[in-house]
Parts: sequence; structure tokens; C-alpha cells
Amino acid sequence: MERPEGEQRGASGSGPAGEAEAGSGPVLEEPGSGATDTTMEDCLSKKIEITVSEAEKRTGRNAMNIQETYTAYLIETRAVESQTEGQCSPPDSLWRRYSEFELLRNYLLVNYPHIVVPPLPEKRAEFVWHKLSADNMDPDFVERRRIGLENFLVRVASHPIICQDNIFYSFLTQEGGWKEMVNETGFQLKADSRLKALNATFRVKNPDKRFTELKHYSDELQSVISHLLRVRARVADRLYGVYKVHGNYGRVFSEWSAIEKEMGDGLQSAGHHMDVYAASIDDILEEEEHYADQLKEYLFYAEALRAVCRKHELMQYDLEMAVQDLASKKQQCEELATGTVRTFSLKGMTSKLFGQETPEQREGKIKVLEEQIHEGEEQLKSKNVEGREFVKSAWADIERFKEQKNHDLKEALINYAVMQISMCKKGIQVWTNAKECFSKM
Repeated sequence: MERPEGEQRGASGSGPAGEAEAGSGPVLEEPGSGATDTTMEDCLSKKIEITVSEAEKRTGRNAMNIQETYTAYLIETRAVESQTEGQCSPPDSLWRRYSEFELLRNYLLVNYPHIVVPPLPEKRAEFVWHKLSADNMDPDFVERRRIGLENFLVRVASHPIICQDNIFYSFLTQEGGWKEMVNETGFQLKADSRLKALNATFRVKNPDKRFTELKHYSDELQSVISHLLRVRARVADRLYGVYKVHGNYGRVFSEWSAIEKEMGDGLQSAGHHMDVYAASIDDILEEEEHYADQLKEYLFYAEALRAVCRKHELMQYDLEMAVQDLASKKQQCEELATGTVRTFSLKGMTSKLFGQETPEQREGKIKVLEEQIHEGEEQLKSKNVEGREFVKSAWADIERFKEQKNHDLKEALINYAVMQISMCKKGIQVWTNAKECFSKM
């Protein structure tokens, strides 16, 4: 994902707020160098070790007082300093439900809209080979989700900005009252509605080319990884069948050995190798699901990228509406001052039918409009500053994400290839052993 080109600068104007004239197309300004305030050495992950050590099936009542079964996860934290000094103090621990992880991430999305917030692992299994259970209470799936939740916490704790958030730290260390604490922040009130975001997407007149290209990239990334996961699931399904069919070799060789005297031992041994080979596929494909989960993380990261783009669209839309409103008020003020009407309006027609306003009324309206114009210029100036800061911070985090993505996907694909090579070698070894058994007959 290369950084999009096609620079578009912010609105310019001669007013005190640097506002754009109507129709000049205000665009949030380009980012700077993108340096973050916190270095990686200051990250929480450097100070404490975070693990999600186990999962436990529980039964309780939800907010609707309905009995439900859910999974709770044990989060353990231990200070890194105590380990280096050889003290090895016992870890602090608490239990969290998946829904609490969701609440934490929603809070981070709202309060850090310029950050590519790490995604959570899937709540229900997708893109699995059909012999694997898709039940979200299946022990193998729960174990993979436990690993994914631990990865989420480590990702957040390793981020140079969101790792410092007090709510996140409380999530790790304060079991009772945490949900009340996060709800008291009122973050839900700051969340942008989907309707507003959709409206901004279609009504922004001057979208930033870089964010448009970033959104297209995220769509394509999600499409490519989805297709890759579907192909992998089909291959895994066929591989499962191939391995299990080798069990039929084992059964046939065993039955054959019972009617042969000279060849019996060799056939029996070859059948044993085939049985072992057939049984090994379950562990192999379960291991392969862990590599698939690494790809799924970036499938969900694509949505996190789009969330940053949507926020930029909303800010751009608000900026354009502020410019439009300011231009309208300036025009009204000018028309009142000069007594000329540039455009047809119901108000102008009413004045012609029922008489002109008195000078005192006109002066009063002009004064009100001038105050509104001043407020509008200040608001526009504030929105421009806010927009520039957002773009600068967002691109800094996108660059950080790009480095992480390239490293992680490269490593995952290499490990997946190594696993495939290992499987092929195992198949060669099984048939080599079978060949030796046949040679001794």
C-alpha cells in the first residue's frame, strides 16, 4: 500500500480565519512528517507482560435477564521489571467476556478516530474447511479466539498512542466497575451515526484523493484476503479427504496381510504407516487454522482503515458545510447593506409585496449577521486546524500500520509455506517407509 499521491491543500482565503470563498473547494491540508509523541520504548508492552492465559465456559444472565452461556477469558499482567530483577512476582489477573473486549475497541474507535485500531478476532468462525466445527463454543475455536484476544491486547499495548489510555489500563487491571467507568466517558455520544457517515460519503464535493485511494485499497485488500481464505478452505477440505483416504490403504493392507504368509509382515507395517499418516491430518489442519487467523486479522484491519477514511470524509463534509454557510451569511449581509438582491428568494419577494424594511430593522439584521459571520470564521478556522492535525496524525499511523502489515503478512506466508513443505515431506517419508516395507516382503 503505497502512499497516495495527488496533493490537495486546504482552503485559502483573505479572511482572518483563512476561509475559502464559496465554491473554492475546501480540502483538509496534507500531512507533515507524522512523528508521534511517544516512542516504542515508552509503550505499555515494554513495561508489562500481557497474556490471555485461559478460557472458561460460564452460565449467567444477560441484561435482559435471560439465561445464557458464554466464554470468559483470564487476562494476566505482570511487570517486566520484576522479571528482570529475578523477583518474578505473581501476575495480576481478571476475567473478561468477549463483549467487554468489543466495548473497549468501540471506545478506542470513537476516541482515536485517526488511529488504525487493531481488530478483534472473529466472534464466529468464518472461512473454515467444512470438517471443522464453526460453533463458537467449540474448544478448538475458543482456543484460537483466546490467542486472537491476547494478540489484540498486545497490539494495543504496543501502539505508541493508545497504549497510554487510562481506560485501556483499567481494562487490564480493574475488574469491578470497569464497564461503568467506560460508559461514564460518554464516548457513545461522540460516535458518528452511520447515516451521517453515508451522507458525507455521497455529498463531499472535494474528497481528498489520498483517502479515496486508501479506501479503495482497503476494499481490494479485504477482497483479496477473502478470496485467499476461501481458496485455502477448499484446499484444506481436499487435503483432508486425501489424508483420510490413506486410512483406506491402511485397512486394505491390513486385511491383505491376513491372507499372506511371506508378504504379511510387510503389508501390515505399510498399513500402519498409512494409518498414522491419515490420523495426522487433524492436527495439521488445526495448525493451519492458526495461520488462517493471521490472515483474518488483516481482513478485519481493512475495515479499520475504512473507519479512518470515513472520519476524514465527515470532517471534510463539515468543513464544506461551514464554508457554504459562511458564504451564504456574507451574501445576505452584503444584500442588506447595498439593498440589492442577487438571487431570487421568498424573503425578497415578500419585501417587494409588503414594503421594504426600515433602516433600523436592516441595521439590526446586519449586526446579527456580522456576529454570526465572525463566529463562522472562528469555527472555520478551528475546523481547518482540527483537520490538519487529523490528517497529520492519521497518515503517521497509516505509515506505522503499513510497516506492521508488510512484516506480519510476509512472516505468516513464509511460515505457511514452511508448513506445506513439512506436510509434503511427511507424505514422502510415509511412502518411503512403505516402499521399504514392500522391499522386505
